[in-house]
Amino acid sequence: MAAPSKKVFEIFVSKVPWTVAGKEMREYFGQFGQVKKCLLPFDKETGFHRGFCWVGFSSEEGLNNALQKDPHVLEGSRLQVQRNKRLFAGQKSIRDAEDD
Repeated sequence: MAAPSKKVFEIFVSKVPWTVAGKEMREYFGQFGQVKKCLLPFDKETGFHRGFCWVGFSSEEGLNNALQKDPHVLEGSRLQVQRNKRLFAGQKSIRDAEDD
């Protein structure tokens, strides 16, 4: 039990304005805690991102800080933020992070 568990501290963000890039998402959510990763998938056909992203924090504190703030507004648009129940695309399964 002394070994630290590998928990996932991620949020899923939707309704991201098309004018916002991954760098801006990292900077915005960095105010709540250290951002470990940010995945903003792009559409190959349009060249624009798909309007949603995943943000991973290095601690549960950062995750909770982001979830407590409402509303999240970036470039005049209200973001929809929720705790991520799924894994990042390509991420290996982490069983102890699933609390379903």
